[in-house]
Amino acid sequence: MKSLNIILAASYVTVSLYISYLALGVLPSLLFSTGFMGGFILWRWMPEKVAWKKVRTPYFITLFLFVVHKFEEHVMQFFPALSRITGVPVPELNSTPAILLLVIASFWLLIPFFINGKKDFGYFLAWTFFASMGMIELAHFVFPFYTGESYGYFPGMWSVIPLVPVAWWGMQRLSHSTEQMNIN
Repeated sequence: MKSLNIILAASYVTVSLYISYLALGVLPSLLFSTGFMGGFILWRWMPEKVAWKKVRTPYFITLFLFVVHKFEEHVMQFFPALSRITGVPVPELNSTPAILLLVIASFWLLIPFFINGKKDFGYFLAWTFFASMGMIELAHFVFPFYTGESYGYFPGMWSVIPLVPVAWWGMQRLSHSTEQMNIN
């Protein structure tokens, strides 16, 4: 069963990166790799199974802040700004790659169910979620260097400020074993 979980997780990472490449191009796919591959590595390196109650609060706060972040990106036209940097056209919302990216992200909504059931794949998803929010989103502070203008606001930048530390908190909580927390 353990090797099946590793194969499923590695497949999830591979498919996620390929779809992000199809939808957004090389640069975003490389950025996504830090969260997805980073989450995979952290999951394998720290395979502890913490109780859901230990990650519940950072999970829901991170999820809420991620929704706020996506709203800011939408309103402030993140994807057209990214397109100007990468040269890759903004994908149509109803395109297959865009829909598949949404499906991949929707797996993060299953984290509470998987972790409550102590399923390895749920812990993998939690690591990719927190690593993605805590690492990839920092790119919003790097993107302004590639605009050809003086350093300034890049769409999505402000909502990253509370999002990243809460995701780090989630990773910190996820990294503690059940024995350390006196949970049966």
